[in-house]
Amino acid sequence: MQGRHMLVTALIIGLYSYLIFLLGILGLLYKNIIIYSSLIYLFAVFGIILKFKIFNVSLLKIKLNKLSKFLLSLILFQAIVNLIGAFGPELSFDALWYHLTIPKIFLENHKIFHIPGNLLYYSDLPKNIEMFYISALSFSNEIAAKIIHFGFGLLSVAALYKLSRKFLNQEFSLLTCLIFYSNLVVGWQSITSYVDLGRTFFEIFALYQFVLWFDKRKFRNLLYAAILIGFSLSTKISALNSVVLYSLLIFIINTYSKLNIKETIKNISSFVFFSILISLPYFMFSYVNIGNPIYPIFENNFHITPDINPISLIKLFLFSSDPINPLYLIFLPTIIIFYKRFDMKNKILVYYSLFSLIFWLLTSSFGGSRFILPYLPVFSILVAISINNFKDKHLKNYLFALIILVSISSIGYRFLANIKYIPVVLGTESKNEFLSKNLNFSFGDFYDTDGYFEKNIKVSDKVLLYGFHNLYYVDFPYIDSSWVKKGDEFNYIAVQNSTLPERFLDWKEIYYNSKTKVRLYSKEGKKWVY
Repeated sequence: MQGRHMLVTALIIGLYSYLIFLLGILGLLYKNIIIYSSLIYLFAVFGIILKFKIFNVSLLKIKLNKLSKFLLSLILFQAIVNLIGAFGPELSFDALWYHLTIPKIFLENHKIFHIPGNLLYYSDLPKNIEMFYISALSFSNEIAAKIIHFGFGLLSVAALYKLSRKFLNQEFSLLTCLIFYSNLVVGWQSITSYVDLGRTFFEIFALYQFVLWFDKRKFRNLLYAAILIGFSLSTKISALNSVVLYSLLIFIINTYSKLNIKETIKNISSFVFFSILISLPYFMFSYVNIGNPIYPIFENNFHITPDINPISLIKLFLFSSDPINPLYLIFLPTIIIFYKRFDMKNKILVYYSLFSLIFWLLTSSFGGSRFILPYLPVFSILVAISINNFKDKHLKNYLFALIILVSISSIGYRFLANIKYIPVVLGTESKNEFLSKNLNFSFGDFYDTDGYFEKNIKVSDKVLLYGFHNLYYVDFPYIDSSWVKKGDEFNYIAVQNSTLPERFLDWKEIYYNSKTKVRLYSKEGKKWVY
């Protein structure tokens, strides 16, 4: 895609997210309203595209040599392997905990609201990508949400290719994309309904606009970068790191360019202002509901423990629970060696990577290693640049082969990880059978494996839940103990991996599932008031 096309795509995505957010704030999250609003939005977008000829067929005229075709084929193979997992039912913990559950609750209640209690506190955080999941669940189910996140992975690759072309030729740009997309953490994220790849797309293209600003010094490019970081911040509160990161980059670039301090202050303040402005609706939502616009930061139960031990970086790249490509650590010495040869534009990437690693170390306890994912694209560019700086052709070929070997290994590893989805994707295994075998019921998951709740719990019933954690697959009327309040009515109590509270010990157990560890209690079928 051309730069203009990518910018339009990013704006279309960001604005659609806010359309769903607005419907939610107005209490209009009804299936028909979402569908009609989405169709009207799409028709309006197509009308604008056709009128102003924003897209054109020149995108299909890119010529590829044999090496480029081979690199692209590896990326496509990786995408196909990822797609297998994306078409399967959701298994990932955080998705079943809040990324899907909160949109499902919003949709069932037809509005976006503060969910009280300590279980779904994420309802007060930015939810840019979850707005797409609200649409996905109104049109289809969790698989549609997974396909959306998979799509963000492909958009990230396309954006990375555009960014890489500012530094490298076609072959090395595709090599960059291969390095990034062959990260096991990217492959894993591509089969989940998380949000990290959505944020990654906005982060990549923000840097693209920032590089354009460095090249041309047109303020509009800095403004576009700020807007895109705003969308990133609307996706995940940890993108506050990026706001600080870019402020530091602006200061370094303006100092390098010998601009006066007024110009530097203007650029930094403008960038911060527009980044915050774009994400302001979510900050206002948090402030109105809990009095903290950047919740959960500054909360008493929220603690960030800085980890300034350099060994942590080695663990990040080699022993992470969310595996990251070891090539970054392998090529770190070459990046250091070639640093003196870099021009200022290349050094921007070095500073960007350095700051992102520092911020990760300072906040690593906040989210773990996958929080470095949005910055891995730039690490990938630096690896490709370092290879390109070698003069020895044979050494270059060897390094190309090393990256290809890592990519093939990643494809194989992810295929083995995704092979369990093939029977359910092909329809030879039912969704019930698949989830019964693969969900972790001892670690918070739930599914009505034997259909008891579907057969016996009526729409007019209400079940009070204790010990449940991942509520997405709960498809009967319920109140969770984390948000139950005085006056709430219920006629059943379900307990998972826990014990029945003492006040209900006179209730009779009427059902037990040895697989899910769920016990159901009733007191003569009568409704009770909490």
